[in-house]
Amino acid sequence: MAAQDIPNGFTGFANRKPGFEPASASVGRTPVGAYTTEGTPLSGVPSTYGSGAQGAFQYARDHARPDAGAANFDPDKLRLIPATDRRWAWTEVDLGVVRHNMTALKQHVGHGVRVMAVVKADGYGHGAVRCAKTALNSGAEYLGVATIDEAIELREALVNAPILVLSQPPMEAIPLLLAYKVMPSIYTPDFAIQYAEAADAYSIRAPYHLVVNTGMNRIGVRHDEVVEFMSQVSFHRALDLVGTFTHFATADAPETLDFHIQTKRFLEALQAMKVAGFDPGIIHAANSAATIRYPDVHFDMVRPGIALYGLHPCQETRTMIDLRPALSVHARISDTRLVPMSEGVSYGLNYRSPGSVRICTLPLGYADGMRRGLSGRTDVIMEGRRFRQVGNICMDQCMFEVDLRTYGTRRRIDPQIGDEVLIVGRQGDSIVTLDDMANMLGTIHYELSIGFAQRMPRLYV
Repeated sequence: MAAQDIPNGFTGFANRKPGFEPASASVGRTPVGAYTTEGTPLSGVPSTYGSGAQGAFQYARDHARPDAGAANFDPDKLRLIPATDRRWAWTEVDLGVVRHNMTALKQHVGHGVRVMAVVKADGYGHGAVRCAKTALNSGAEYLGVATIDEAIELREALVNAPILVLSQPPMEAIPLLLAYKVMPSIYTPDFAIQYAEAADAYSIRAPYHLVVNTGMNRIGVRHDEVVEFMSQVSFHRALDLVGTFTHFATADAPETLDFHIQTKRFLEALQAMKVAGFDPGIIHAANSAATIRYPDVHFDMVRPGIALYGLHPCQETRTMIDLRPALSVHARISDTRLVPMSEGVSYGLNYRSPGSVRICTLPLGYADGMRRGLSGRTDVIMEGRRFRQVGNICMDQCMFEVDLRTYGTRRRIDPQIGDEVLIVGRQGDSIVTLDDMANMLGTIHYELSIGFAQRMPRLYV
Protein backbone atom coordinates (compact mmCIF):
# COMPACT_ATOMS: atom_id res chain seq x y z
CA MET A 1 0.00 0.00 0.00
CA ALA A 2 1.37 3.41 -0.94
CA ALA A 3 1.94 5.95 1.79
CA GLN A 4 -0.79 8.18 0.42
CA ASP A 5 -3.31 5.33 0.77
CA ILE A 6 -2.74 4.88 4.51
CA PRO A 7 -5.81 6.39 6.20
CA ASN A 8 -4.48 7.07 9.69
CA GLY A 9 -0.74 6.37 9.77
CA PHE A 10 2.11 8.70 10.62
CA THR A 11 3.03 8.76 6.93
CA GLY A 12 -0.49 9.50 5.74
CA PHE A 13 0.03 13.18 5.05
CA ALA A 14 -0.19 12.94 1.29
CA ASN A 15 -3.95 13.51 1.49
CA ARG A 16 -3.72 16.53 3.74
CA LYS A 17 -6.05 19.37 2.93
CA PRO A 18 -4.87 22.52 1.17
CA GLY A 19 -3.48 24.97 3.70
CA PHE A 20 -2.41 22.26 6.15
CA GLU A 21 0.91 23.01 7.82
CA PRO A 22 2.85 20.52 9.98
CA ALA A 23 3.25 21.32 13.65
CA SER A 24 7.01 21.59 13.16
CA ALA A 25 6.42 24.75 11.16
CA SER A 26 5.24 26.54 14.28
CA VAL A 27 8.31 25.67 16.35
CA GLY A 28 9.91 28.85 17.60
CA ARG A 29 6.75 30.93 17.14
CA THR A 30 4.19 31.83 19.74
CA PRO A 31 1.70 28.94 19.59
CA VAL A 32 -1.13 31.10 20.88
CA GLY A 33 -3.35 33.41 18.88
CA ALA A 34 -6.81 34.32 17.72
CA TYR A 35 -8.18 33.11 14.39
CA THR A 36 -11.54 32.94 12.73
CA THR A 37 -12.89 29.58 11.60
CA GLU A 38 -11.81 30.51 8.06
CA GLY A 39 -8.19 30.76 9.19
CA THR A 40 -7.76 34.51 8.83
CA PRO A 41 -6.27 36.45 11.73
CA LEU A 42 -8.62 38.49 13.88
CA SER A 43 -8.14 42.24 13.84
CA GLY A 44 -5.66 43.40 16.41
CA VAL A 45 -3.69 40.17 16.43
CA PRO A 46 0.03 40.74 15.71
CA SER A 47 1.34 39.52 12.38
CA THR A 48 3.86 37.38 14.28
CA TYR A 49 1.04 34.86 14.69
CA GLY A 50 1.71 33.66 11.16
CA SER A 51 0.97 30.55 9.19
CA GLY A 52 2.81 28.40 11.74
CA ALA A 53 0.36 29.42 14.42
CA GLN A 54 -2.46 28.69 11.99
CA GLY A 55 -1.11 25.16 11.80
CA ALA A 56 -1.36 24.90 15.56
CA PHE A 57 -5.08 25.64 15.32
CA GLN A 58 -5.78 23.61 12.17
CA TYR A 59 -7.60 20.90 14.12
CA ALA A 60 -9.82 23.42 15.88
CA ARG A 61 -10.76 25.09 12.59
CA ASP A 62 -11.51 21.78 10.88
CA HIS A 63 -13.83 20.74 13.68
CA ALA A 64 -15.45 24.06 14.54
CA ARG A 65 -19.23 24.24 14.53
CA PRO A 66 -20.66 26.11 11.54
CA ASP A 67 -22.14 28.71 13.87
CA ALA A 68 -18.97 29.08 15.94
CA GLY A 69 -17.45 32.48 16.31
CA ALA A 70 -13.82 33.37 16.54
CA ALA A 71 -11.66 31.32 18.93
CA ASN A 72 -9.80 33.83 21.04
CA PHE A 73 -7.05 32.53 23.33
CA ASP A 74 -5.49 35.33 25.34
CA PRO A 75 -1.73 34.63 25.66
CA ASP A 76 -1.49 36.66 28.86
CA LYS A 77 -4.28 34.69 30.50
CA LEU A 78 -2.80 31.38 29.39
CA ARG A 79 0.51 32.32 30.96
CA LEU A 80 -1.29 32.93 34.26
CA ILE A 81 -2.27 29.27 34.57
CA PRO A 82 -0.12 28.13 37.55
CA ALA A 83 2.67 25.64 36.96
CA THR A 84 1.07 23.22 39.42
CA ASP A 85 -2.13 23.26 37.36
CA ARG A 86 -0.21 22.38 34.22
CA ARG A 87 1.36 19.37 35.84
CA TRP A 88 0.66 17.71 39.16
CA ALA A 89 4.27 17.33 40.27
CA TRP A 90 6.51 20.03 41.70
CA THR A 91 9.25 20.85 44.18
CA GLU A 92 9.00 23.36 46.99
CA VAL A 93 11.91 25.34 48.41
CA ASP A 94 11.51 27.03 51.78
CA LEU A 95 13.59 30.20 51.59
CA GLY A 96 13.07 30.73 55.31
CA VAL A 97 14.95 27.48 55.86
CA VAL A 98 17.75 28.62 53.53
CA ARG A 99 17.97 31.78 55.63
CA HIS A 100 18.09 29.70 58.82
CA ASN A 101 20.92 27.55 57.46
CA MET A 102 22.89 30.59 56.30
CA THR A 103 22.52 32.19 59.72
CA ALA A 104 23.60 28.98 61.46
CA LEU A 105 26.71 28.79 59.27
CA LYS A 106 27.58 32.44 59.93
CA GLN A 107 27.28 31.88 63.67
CA HIS A 108 29.35 28.71 63.43
CA VAL A 109 32.33 30.40 61.76
CA GLY A 110 32.09 33.54 63.87
CA HIS A 111 33.00 37.15 63.17
CA GLY A 112 35.76 37.99 60.75
CA VAL A 113 35.20 35.04 58.41
CA ARG A 114 33.41 35.69 55.14
CA VAL A 115 30.99 33.22 53.61
CA MET A 116 30.88 32.33 49.93
CA ALA A 117 27.49 30.78 49.21
CA VAL A 118 27.99 28.15 46.52
CA VAL A 119 24.98 28.22 44.21
CA LYS A 120 26.29 26.14 41.31
CA ALA A 121 24.09 23.57 39.56
CA ASP A 122 21.09 25.88 39.94
CA GLY A 123 21.64 26.12 43.67
CA TYR A 124 22.00 22.34 44.02
CA GLY A 125 18.54 22.08 42.51
CA HIS A 126 17.02 24.73 44.77
CA GLY A 127 17.15 27.68 42.36
CA ALA A 128 20.36 29.70 42.06
CA VAL A 129 18.90 33.20 41.83
CA ARG A 130 16.45 33.02 44.72
CA CYS A 131 18.86 31.13 46.96
CA ALA A 132 21.71 33.49 46.11
CA LYS A 133 19.63 36.54 47.03
CA THR A 134 18.45 34.88 50.24
CA ALA A 135 22.00 33.93 51.22
CA LEU A 136 23.30 37.43 50.52
CA ASN A 137 20.49 38.95 52.56
CA SER A 138 21.40 36.57 55.39
CA GLY A 139 25.09 37.39 55.61
CA ALA A 140 26.90 35.82 52.64
CA GLU A 141 29.37 38.14 50.89
CA TYR A 142 30.51 36.06 47.91
CA LEU A 143 28.89 33.65 45.47
CA GLY A 144 30.46 30.58 43.89
CA VAL A 145 29.37 28.99 40.60
CA ALA A 146 30.71 26.32 38.26
CA THR A 147 30.22 27.97 34.87
CA ILE A 148 30.11 31.39 33.27
CA ASP A 149 26.50 30.86 32.22
CA GLU A 150 25.57 30.31 35.87
CA ALA A 151 27.27 33.59 36.72
CA ILE A 152 25.54 35.42 33.87
CA GLU A 153 22.17 34.17 35.11
CA LEU A 154 22.87 35.81 38.46
CA ARG A 155 24.07 39.05 36.92
CA GLU A 156 21.01 39.29 34.67
CA ALA A 157 18.88 38.80 37.80
CA LEU A 158 20.57 41.93 39.21
CA VAL A 159 22.80 40.09 41.69
CA ASN A 160 25.75 42.43 42.24
CA ALA A 161 27.86 40.50 44.77
CA PRO A 162 31.33 39.19 43.84
CA ILE A 163 31.01 35.95 41.85
CA LEU A 164 33.78 33.38 41.48
CA VAL A 165 33.73 30.70 38.80
CA LEU A 166 35.25 27.76 40.67
CA SER A 167 37.29 26.57 37.69
CA GLN A 168 39.18 28.03 34.77
CA PRO A 169 36.84 28.61 31.80
CA PRO A 170 37.85 28.40 28.12
CA MET A 171 39.90 31.31 26.80
CA GLU A 172 37.14 32.10 24.29
CA ALA A 173 34.90 33.02 27.24
CA ILE A 174 37.22 35.73 28.58
CA PRO A 175 35.12 38.60 27.11
CA LEU A 176 32.14 37.32 29.08
CA LEU A 177 34.13 37.37 32.33
CA LEU A 178 35.07 40.99 31.75
CA ALA A 179 31.68 42.13 30.50
CA TYR A 180 29.75 40.60 33.41
CA LYS A 181 32.41 41.33 36.05
CA VAL A 182 32.89 37.70 37.01
CA MET A 183 36.14 36.38 38.50
CA PRO A 184 37.70 33.19 37.14
CA SER A 185 39.79 30.64 38.99
CA ILE A 186 43.16 30.42 37.27
CA TYR A 187 45.84 27.76 37.16
CA THR A 188 47.56 28.02 33.77
CA PRO A 189 49.91 30.84 32.69
CA ASP A 190 48.49 31.00 29.15
CA PHE A 191 44.98 31.73 30.39
CA ALA A 192 46.26 34.27 32.92
CA ILE A 193 48.14 36.26 30.28
CA GLN A 194 45.32 36.13 27.72
CA TYR A 195 42.85 37.25 30.42
CA ALA A 196 45.14 40.10 31.44
CA GLU A 197 45.76 41.20 27.85
CA ALA A 198 42.03 41.32 27.13
CA ALA A 199 41.38 43.37 30.25
CA ASP A 200 44.25 45.72 29.47
CA ALA A 201 42.81 46.37 26.03
CA TYR A 202 39.73 47.76 27.77
CA SER A 203 41.80 49.62 30.40
CA ILE A 204 40.26 47.57 33.19
CA ARG A 205 41.59 45.17 35.82
CA ALA A 206 41.59 41.36 35.55
CA PRO A 207 40.72 40.01 39.02
CA TYR A 208 41.12 36.30 39.70
CA HIS A 209 41.58 33.64 42.37
CA LEU A 210 44.53 31.26 42.25
CA VAL A 211 43.73 27.54 42.62
CA VAL A 212 46.30 25.45 44.50
CA ASN A 213 46.34 21.68 44.01
CA THR A 214 47.18 20.21 47.41
CA GLY A 215 46.29 16.61 46.65
CA MET A 216 42.84 16.31 45.13
CA ASN A 217 44.52 16.38 41.70
CA ARG A 218 41.53 17.76 39.84
CA ILE A 219 42.57 21.32 38.99
CA GLY A 220 45.08 23.84 40.25
CA VAL A 221 48.75 24.79 40.37
CA ARG A 222 50.72 22.13 42.21
CA HIS A 223 51.35 23.25 45.79
CA ASP A 224 55.16 23.25 45.42
CA GLU A 225 55.06 25.18 42.12
CA VAL A 226 52.96 28.16 43.20
CA VAL A 227 55.84 30.64 43.44
CA GLU A 228 57.09 29.63 40.00
CA PHE A 229 53.59 30.15 38.57
CA MET A 230 53.27 33.58 40.13
CA SER A 231 56.67 34.56 38.77
CA GLN A 232 55.43 33.74 35.28
CA VAL A 233 52.29 35.88 35.42
CA SER A 234 52.63 38.56 38.09
CA PHE A 235 54.48 40.98 35.79
CA HIS A 236 51.28 41.85 33.96
CA ARG A 237 49.89 45.18 35.13
CA ALA A 238 46.23 44.21 34.61
CA LEU A 239 46.26 41.01 36.66
CA ASP A 240 44.82 41.33 40.15
CA LEU A 241 45.20 38.36 42.53
CA VAL A 242 42.11 38.67 44.73
CA GLY A 243 42.22 35.28 46.47
CA THR A 244 43.98 31.92 46.80
CA PHE A 245 42.23 28.67 47.53
CA THR A 246 42.36 24.91 47.54
CA HIS A 247 39.74 22.18 47.80
CA PHE A 248 39.66 19.25 50.22
CA ALA A 249 39.04 15.74 48.93
CA THR A 250 38.30 14.07 52.29
CA ALA A 251 36.89 16.73 54.64
CA ASP A 252 33.73 14.61 54.89
CA ALA A 253 35.57 11.34 55.58
CA PRO A 254 35.99 9.71 59.02
CA GLU A 255 39.77 9.37 58.54
CA THR A 256 41.67 12.64 58.73
CA LEU A 257 45.23 11.86 57.53
CA ASP A 258 44.75 13.01 53.93
CA PHE A 259 42.88 16.09 55.09
CA HIS A 260 45.75 17.12 57.33
CA ILE A 261 48.27 16.46 54.54
CA GLN A 262 46.34 18.79 52.23
CA THR A 263 46.12 21.43 54.95
CA LYS A 264 49.87 21.28 55.55
CA ARG A 265 50.63 21.63 51.84
CA PHE A 266 48.29 24.60 51.50
CA LEU A 267 49.86 26.39 54.47
CA GLU A 268 53.34 25.79 53.03
CA ALA A 269 52.27 27.15 49.63
CA LEU A 270 50.82 30.28 51.26
CA GLN A 271 53.97 30.83 53.27
CA ALA A 272 56.13 30.43 50.17
CA MET A 273 54.03 33.04 48.36
CA LYS A 274 54.40 35.52 51.20
CA VAL A 275 58.17 34.97 51.46
CA ALA A 276 58.46 35.59 47.70
CA GLY A 277 56.51 38.84 48.08
CA PHE A 278 53.15 37.72 46.68
CA ASP A 279 50.00 38.64 48.60
CA PRO A 280 47.59 35.64 48.42
CA GLY A 281 44.57 37.88 49.02
CA ILE A 282 41.45 36.22 50.42
CA ILE A 283 42.44 32.75 51.60
CA HIS A 284 39.76 30.08 51.49
CA ALA A 285 39.62 26.29 51.56
CA ALA A 286 36.67 25.00 53.57
CA ASN A 287 33.75 23.31 51.84
CA SER A 288 30.63 22.46 53.85
CA ALA A 289 32.24 19.59 55.77
CA ALA A 290 35.42 21.51 56.59
CA THR A 291 33.41 24.61 57.51
CA ILE A 292 31.54 22.64 60.16
CA ARG A 293 34.24 20.22 61.31
CA TYR A 294 37.55 22.09 61.14
CA PRO A 295 37.74 25.67 62.47
CA ASP A 296 41.49 25.77 61.75
CA VAL A 297 40.85 25.96 57.99
CA HIS A 298 38.25 28.72 58.02
CA PHE A 299 40.97 31.24 57.06
CA ASP A 300 39.45 34.42 55.56
CA MET A 301 36.42 32.80 53.93
CA VAL A 302 34.50 29.51 53.83
CA ARG A 303 32.58 28.00 50.90
CA PRO A 304 29.49 26.09 52.10
CA GLY A 305 27.44 24.47 49.37
CA ILE A 306 25.24 21.53 50.33
CA ALA A 307 24.97 22.76 53.95
CA LEU A 308 23.31 25.97 52.79
CA TYR A 309 20.37 23.87 51.61
CA GLY A 310 20.12 21.95 54.87
CA LEU A 311 21.78 18.69 53.85
CA HIS A 312 24.63 17.42 56.01
CA PRO A 313 27.85 16.67 54.17
CA CYS A 314 28.64 13.72 56.44
CA GLN A 315 27.44 11.88 59.51
CA GLU A 316 29.92 13.66 61.78
CA THR A 317 28.34 17.10 61.25
CA ARG A 318 24.84 16.14 62.38
CA THR A 319 25.50 16.91 66.04
CA MET A 320 27.58 20.00 65.34
CA ILE A 321 25.12 22.36 63.67
CA ASP A 322 21.36 22.70 63.20
CA LEU A 323 20.67 22.39 59.47
CA ARG A 324 17.19 21.93 58.02
CA PRO A 325 16.33 20.62 54.53
CA ALA A 326 14.87 23.34 52.34
CA LEU A 327 13.62 21.07 49.54
CA SER A 328 10.47 18.96 49.42
CA VAL A 329 8.97 17.09 46.48
CA HIS A 330 5.21 16.94 45.91
CA ALA A 331 2.71 15.42 43.48
CA ARG A 332 -1.00 14.86 43.10
CA ILE A 333 -2.57 11.53 42.25
CA SER A 334 -3.37 11.40 38.54
CA ASP A 335 -5.08 7.98 38.51
CA THR A 336 -6.34 5.35 40.93
CA ARG A 337 -7.50 1.81 40.24
CA LEU A 338 -8.30 -1.43 41.99
CA VAL A 339 -5.93 -4.07 40.65
CA PRO A 340 -7.13 -7.68 41.07
CA MET A 341 -4.98 -10.18 42.90
CA SER A 342 -1.91 -11.41 40.96
CA GLU A 343 -2.17 -8.78 38.23
CA GLY A 344 1.00 -6.78 37.66
CA VAL A 345 1.82 -3.08 37.62
CA SER A 346 4.24 -1.13 35.43
CA TYR A 347 6.97 -2.27 33.06
CA GLY A 348 8.12 -5.83 33.60
CA LEU A 349 5.15 -6.55 35.87
CA ASN A 350 7.66 -7.17 38.68
CA TYR A 351 5.08 -6.17 41.25
CA ARG A 352 1.92 -8.28 41.59
CA SER A 353 -1.17 -7.10 43.43
CA PRO A 354 -1.94 -8.97 46.67
CA GLY A 355 -5.59 -7.95 46.28
CA SER A 356 -7.59 -5.40 48.27
CA VAL A 357 -5.21 -2.60 47.25
CA ARG A 358 -5.66 0.56 45.29
CA ILE A 359 -2.85 1.46 42.93
CA CYS A 360 -2.31 5.22 42.66
CA THR A 361 -0.34 6.88 39.86
CA LEU A 362 1.80 9.99 40.30
CA PRO A 363 2.94 12.09 37.31
CA LEU A 364 6.68 12.04 37.96
CA GLY A 365 9.38 9.56 37.07
CA TYR A 366 13.07 9.13 36.51
CA ALA A 367 13.14 12.03 34.02
CA ASP A 368 12.21 14.17 37.03
CA GLY A 369 14.83 12.77 39.38
CA MET A 370 12.73 9.93 40.82
CA ARG A 371 15.50 7.46 40.10
CA ARG A 372 14.51 4.10 38.61
CA GLY A 373 16.76 2.32 41.11
CA LEU A 374 14.29 3.34 43.84
CA SER A 375 11.59 1.10 42.32
CA GLY A 376 9.88 -0.80 45.12
CA ARG A 377 12.38 0.52 47.68
CA THR A 378 10.98 3.87 48.77
CA ASP A 379 7.78 5.22 50.29
CA VAL A 380 5.54 8.22 49.71
CA ILE A 381 3.52 10.07 52.33
CA MET A 382 -0.18 10.84 52.20
CA GLU A 383 -2.28 12.15 55.08
CA GLY A 384 0.65 11.66 57.43
CA ARG A 385 1.16 7.98 56.58
CA ARG A 386 3.78 6.19 54.52
CA PHE A 387 2.78 4.08 51.53
CA ARG A 388 4.99 1.79 49.50
CA GLN A 389 5.99 2.73 45.99
CA VAL A 390 5.38 -0.28 43.75
CA GLY A 391 6.30 -1.34 40.24
CA ASN A 392 9.14 -0.05 38.13
CA ILE A 393 9.42 3.73 38.13
CA CYS A 394 8.74 4.96 34.59
CA MET A 395 10.22 7.94 32.78
CA ASP A 396 7.26 10.20 33.60
CA GLN A 397 5.15 8.32 36.15
CA CYS A 398 5.34 6.05 39.16
CA MET A 399 2.83 4.17 41.29
CA PHE A 400 2.21 3.46 44.95
CA GLU A 401 0.00 1.03 46.83
CA VAL A 402 -2.75 1.79 49.34
CA ASP A 403 -3.93 -1.21 51.38
CA LEU A 404 -7.73 -1.04 51.64
CA ARG A 405 -7.96 -3.60 54.41
CA THR A 406 -8.72 -2.47 57.95
CA TYR A 407 -6.32 -3.33 60.78
CA GLY A 408 -7.52 -2.61 64.33
CA THR A 409 -7.94 1.10 64.85
CA ARG A 410 -5.95 2.16 61.81
CA ARG A 411 -7.92 4.66 59.77
CA ARG A 412 -8.70 3.55 56.25
CA ILE A 413 -7.62 5.93 53.51
CA ASP A 414 -9.55 6.25 50.28
CA PRO A 415 -7.21 7.99 47.80
CA GLN A 416 -8.77 10.08 45.06
CA ILE A 417 -7.46 11.74 41.91
CA GLY A 418 -6.07 15.13 42.90
CA ASP A 419 -5.00 14.15 46.43
CA GLU A 420 -1.58 15.54 47.34
CA VAL A 421 1.29 13.18 48.07
CA LEU A 422 4.72 13.93 49.51
CA ILE A 423 7.66 12.19 47.85
CA VAL A 424 10.44 13.90 49.83
CA GLY A 425 9.79 15.74 53.07
CA ARG A 426 8.09 15.48 56.43
CA GLN A 427 4.40 15.28 57.25
CA GLY A 428 3.51 14.69 60.89
CA ASP A 429 5.64 11.84 62.20
CA SER A 430 6.33 10.48 58.73
CA ILE A 431 9.44 11.50 56.83
CA VAL A 432 11.19 10.51 53.62
CA THR A 433 14.60 12.12 53.09
CA LEU A 434 17.09 12.46 50.28
CA ASP A 435 19.53 10.68 52.58
CA ASP A 436 17.18 7.67 52.73
CA MET A 437 17.03 7.55 48.95
CA ALA A 438 20.78 8.06 48.53
CA ASN A 439 21.55 5.23 50.92
CA MET A 440 19.29 2.88 48.96
CA LEU A 441 20.95 3.87 45.70
CA GLY A 442 24.51 3.85 46.99
CA THR A 443 25.04 7.49 46.01
CA ILE A 444 25.03 10.93 47.66
CA HIS A 445 22.14 13.28 48.29
CA TYR A 446 23.82 15.99 46.18
CA GLU A 447 22.99 13.97 43.06
CA LEU A 448 19.35 13.54 44.05
CA SER A 449 18.67 17.16 45.00
CA ILE A 450 20.00 18.27 41.62
CA GLY A 451 18.05 15.54 39.83
CA PHE A 452 14.67 16.62 41.18
CA ALA A 453 15.18 20.03 39.56
CA GLN A 454 15.42 18.66 36.03
CA ARG A 455 11.98 19.59 34.75
CA MET A 456 9.44 19.94 37.55
CA PRO A 457 8.19 23.42 38.39
CA ARG A 458 9.64 24.93 41.55
CA LEU A 459 7.62 26.85 44.14
CA TYR A 460 9.11 29.05 46.83
CA VAL A 461 7.49 29.20 50.24
